[in-house]
Amino acid sequence: MFQNAILHLDLDAFFASVEVKKNSALKGKPLIVGGASDRGVVASCSYEARRFGVRSAMPTRMALKLCPDAIVLRGDHDEYSRHSKLITDIVDSEAPLFEKASIDEFYLDLSGMDKYVGCWKWSNELRSKIMRESGLPVSLGLAVNKLISKVVTGEAKPNGARLVECGTERAFLSPLSVGKIPSVGRETFQKLSMMGVRQVGTLAQIPPRLLEREFGKHGISLWKKANGIDNSPIVPFHDRQSISTERTFQTDTIDVNFLKSQLTDMVSRLAFDLRGQQKLTSCLAVKIRYTDFNTYSQQRSIAYTAHDGALLAHAKELFDKLYQRRQLVRLVGVKFSNLVHGHSQISLFEDTQEESNLLAQLDRIRRRFGERAIMKASAL
Repeated sequence: MFQNAILHLDLDAFFASVEVKKNSALKGKPLIVGGASDRGVVASCSYEARRFGVRSAMPTRMALKLCPDAIVLRGDHDEYSRHSKLITDIVDSEAPLFEKASIDEFYLDLSGMDKYVGCWKWSNELRSKIMRESGLPVSLGLAVNKLISKVVTGEAKPNGARLVECGTERAFLSPLSVGKIPSVGRETFQKLSMMGVRQVGTLAQIPPRLLEREFGKHGISLWKKANGIDNSPIVPFHDRQSISTERTFQTDTIDVNFLKSQLTDMVSRLAFDLRGQQKLTSCLAVKIRYTDFNTYSQQRSIAYTAHDGALLAHAKELFDKLYQRRQLVRLVGVKFSNLVHGHSQISLFEDTQEESNLLAQLDRIRRRFGERAIMKASAL
């Protein structure tokens, strides 16, 4: 019996699985979805490719050295978004409360359901329905909190289901590699390994003060996770959330360079806010109001992203389509909608590893010194 019951659903190798569904001839073959150029990055890969060491966020060039026979596909943003919506609709029709963590990942709060129908039975029935109606593989994990359910889903992959009974969380976590803990990246893993800490059970026994001394506030978080402690709530999913900004100029202008600099600044600020909230957008809109108060807007569906480069490219294209009258402009606005929780690795089709690393460094500077501490030259 569960007092709290959190179900984690994860679509296995989502982009690659959609490609296999579209073309059954790809089944069983090593697939890489992402950038095909020398500077491209792997957005997703099949389990056949993973056996060679290929991983998401890896440069495509390196992936092909590890797996020369891999088939590289550019990816179909619209098709992935369509399948994500299909599965979201299924979850929404069945679940009492759920959070869409990313395009291919969900958390469901099933607390109290054991008293009536049984969480484990219900979870497996939902998984079967998703696989039947979407044609895609799904893994699930059921446990007392989001942390454990996510980790156990990873252990259930590929295309499996696993339960961690209430009270057995530490026993489940103890033998696992510390690399299985969410938020333990390469640097943290290497530092823990240098300390002789390779299993979660060892990490759980280290005094919190020592971890705080070595890792700062992240050390306390590591200790809690190693001990299976996670009180983070389910964030209810709202399909039409949006963020926007607009600027009315003191003097109406026809200076295109100035207008585009304002657009650049607004897009960069909104994208920074998205990343801060760990969200992605799949719809971008640009608005123009002329001096006669006539207002026009255009929007575009895009691949889920929170990266400045992709968003700015779309925004400028929409602006160029809108700005045809060559009249004085009074206002320019930008809006991101169809937001979901997630991280920016989903948008690796266009972004190189260097660009992703640079963006992360810029965000650190902004968080420490303020949003205007560093800006794109084109926004000045």
